[in-house]
Amino acid sequence: MQLRATTLYLVRHGQTAWNLEGRCQGHADIPLDATGIAQARSLAAALAGHRIDAIYTSDLARAHETARIVAAARSATAIARRALREIDIGSWSGLTDEEIEVRYPGFVRPDGETDEEHVARVAAAIAEIVAAHPGEHVLVVSHGQSLEAFRRHAGMRSRPLRNCEWFTLVARDGMYRE
Repeated sequence: MQLRATTLYLVRHGQTAWNLEGRCQGHADIPLDATGIAQARSLAAALAGHRIDAIYTSDLARAHETARIVAAARSATAIARRALREIDIGSWSGLTDEEIEVRYPGFVRPDGETDEEHVARVAAAIAEIVAAHPGEHVLVVSHGQSLEAFRRHAGMRSRPLRNCEWFTLVARDGMYRE
């Protein structure tokens, strides 16, 4: 039983060129573009007054680079976790919604990860982070679909996040609240 609440700052990575082009990224390792780097620097400034005891990130470049920029502003280290990655969209990677609709009518994904596998992976990773940091404040940099899926899993209303947008959840005894 966790007696002390853990505060989570959950962040979507900064912008990439594929975000601008409307391309699905999934596990594709796309770096931040110049705007994404500026967004990450603004995020670091916005979080400057917040207590952060640990920083975790997806191992994909766009999230890891966002986390590194925030961590550098604090002389801290970002810990990469593969389990915080975006959903594996398989053959959809690099395609726009229009291209997916033509190649895969009805948006049926032929391969990759199921929504259930994805949310289970992300929820388990966040639960492990919470268990390792009772009573602390932890920054987690991940991906839009991953964070939306986690919010739904935690029983909260979900909505798309903009690049470098963040929200706060408090975790205690396996429960999350805003």
